[in-house]
Amino acid sequence: MSFTPPPPPVFTGEHYHIWVVKMKTYFQMHDLWNVIENDTEPPPLRANPTIAQMRQHSEECSKKHKAMACFRNGVLDVIFPRIMACDSPKQAWEKLNEEFMGSDKTRQQQMINLRRDFENLMMKESETIKQYSDRIIATVNSIRLLGVDFSESRVVEKVITTLLEKFKSKISSLEESRDLSAISLFELINFLYAPEQMRANRQEEHPVGAFQAKANEGSGSN
Repeated sequence: MSFTPPPPPVFTGEHYHIWVVKMKTYFQMHDLWNVIENDTEPPPLRANPTIAQMRQHSEECSKKHKAMACFRNGVLDVIFPRIMACDSPKQAWEKLNEEFMGSDKTRQQQMINLRRDFENLMMKESETIKQYSDRIIATVNSIRLLGVDFSESRVVEKVITTLLEKFKSKISSLEESRDLSAISLFELINFLYAPEQMRANRQEEHPVGAFQAKANEGSGSN
C-alpha cells in the first residue's frame, strides 16, 4: 500500500514542548533530522561520479531546503517572522527553542519544580484511581517533555506507595502473583481500577438499591 506522509504539525504559539516532540519525529520520518542536529554540508562529489552518486549528492544537498520548507509550513504566520531570516534549519530550530522553551536555567528550574510536584503527590480521599493516576501521568509527561528519562518503574513505585489505606490489601494480593518491580503502569492501574468500575456499573444499573444501601448505612450509624 502506498503511504502519503502527513503535513508537518503546526505550532500555534502554545504547547511548544509537545510540538517539538512531534516535529522531531516528523524530521526523522523524512530523514532530515541530521541537518537539524549537525548543519553540515555534504562532501563534494569525487571526480567522474556515477549517475547514482550525483543523484545521491543532489538529494543530500536538498535536505536543508526540505527541512526549511517543513519549518515554514509547520508554524502559523504569526510565528513565521521569528525564523524568516534564519539561514539554516538548525538555526531555526535553535531560535524557536530559545524563545519558547526558555534558557537552560529556566528549564532547570521547571525541572526542579516538576520533580518537587511529583514527590509531593499523594492520593486524596475523594479521588478515584483513575483521577489519581491521571494527575501522576500528567506530571510525569511534563517532566519527560523536558527531555528527562523518567522510568516507568519509578512511576509504578510512586503509585503503590501513595495509595490510600483501603488499597493496601489489593496491592498485597497483587504482590503474591506478580513482581511489582516489573509490572507496567497500565497493568497496575487496570488492576486497581477494575473494582471501582464494577461498583460504578452496579450503581448505574441499580440506582435505587445503591441509594437504599446508603440510607441504611446512615440510619445504622445514628
